[in-house]
Amino acid sequence: MLALPVAAESVRIALWHEALSRAGPGVLLRDLQRADPDLRALASHIRTADPDILVLTKIDFDARGLAARAFGDLIEEGRFTHIMPLRSNEGVRSGIDLNGDGWSGDPDDAHGYGWFPGQGALAVLSRYPINVHEAQTFNDMLWKDLPGTHILPSDIGHDVQRLSSGGHWVVPVSVGTGQLTLLVGHSGPPVFDGPEDRNGRRNLDELALWSRIIVEEKDRDLVFAANTNLDPRAGDGYRQAMAEFLSSGVFQDPLSNTPTAMWDDPGPMRVSYLLPSANLSVADARLWPLIPDTTHHLITLDIDLPSPGEP
Repeated sequence: MLALPVAAESVRIALWHEALSRAGPGVLLRDLQRADPDLRALASHIRTADPDILVLTKIDFDARGLAARAFGDLIEEGRFTHIMPLRSNEGVRSGIDLNGDGWSGDPDDAHGYGWFPGQGALAVLSRYPINVHEAQTFNDMLWKDLPGTHILPSDIGHDVQRLSSGGHWVVPVSVGTGQLTLLVGHSGPPVFDGPEDRNGRRNLDELALWSRIIVEEKDRDLVFAANTNLDPRAGDGYRQAMAEFLSSGVFQDPLSNTPTAMWDDPGPMRVSYLLPSANLSVADARLWPLIPDTTHHLITLDIDLPSPGEP
């Protein structure tokens, strides 16, 4: 009898930067437990997209992952059996007056803009096992310690400012007979400053940190799943650096030149990226339509995994 070939397994990864964040610690979990209508609409949209792995880059953090798990259950109870909340530097106090207003407790005195530690953090929700003990974070790295840093000795907070604002995480996930390594993060915007361009320089170096991380992880099957807050063609910031990152050959860019955020001002821009490494087999990539009261597209990427025994 002729043996039929084994169909390749396909995994769908989704990235969404749409804000799930709330005004205080525990408020998001409360709203999820109440099945808030806005949250139900976001969950329904994700359920329609049917991801196997979901990366959220704007969800409030708690160490037990209660909010992430509650949101996963709102999408579909039992769907995501593996949850990993990822802390960020948003709301983590620096202890100094970074914005120069005479007080050190403002949201922009934190290492990443935020009212409380854990606001606007990240999470991975997965049907596949997350290798939690192999995950790495670079959140504690000081900006001044990045080789080639663009921080200036005259910058406020030179000796204490962390580089990562929204987070830099390496998260391995076991899929099929192998492993996908997710590069998950969210960079601060290169705007909301003055002619000193402090935010622009920091955004540039947050991207440079990703490039250094990728050098260390280059032999793995990578998926870059991050909001860099930087468009390679439009808007403020060091656009050329983003263009060079995309053209480096490390990643495929199946949604090249496609805006992911639809703002009235400054207009449509590409700020979120879901990029598979060059060796992976991409079956599909798409932006899902915006739903009411959202500005960021949900992005999905379908990757065909090798059949058992296939190299």
